[in-house]
Amino acid sequence: MENRIKSFEEFYPFYLKQHSNKTCRLLHVIGTTTVLALAFTALYHNMPKLWIAVPIAGYGFAWVGHFFFEKNKPATFQYPLWSLRSDFKMYFDILSGKIPLNPSK
Repeated sequence: MENRIKSFEEFYPFYLKQHSNKTCRLLHVIGTTTVLALAFTALYHNMPKLWIAVPIAGYGFAWVGHFFFEKNKPATFQYPLWSLRSDFKMYFDILSGKIPLNPSK
């Protein structure tokens, strides 16, 4: 039987290991930026149909990064809420310089 991760504090280091490829991380940054821009635009301009594009943009960029560059299965399949939280944490950690975009540096 598989050992499940029991806390976010335990999950986030695992999440970062699943995002050790710089192209995968860059695609996550692009996807999350697009998600935030779409969400802001949908709210600001009262365009409810635009919300359809939010998960497509977010998951589209991320999954390309995982399947073609990272060559692993996205953690969101097993831990959807912690993965979403981790994506935003990684995004802001990269933008603030707390973690590198290129993990090998």
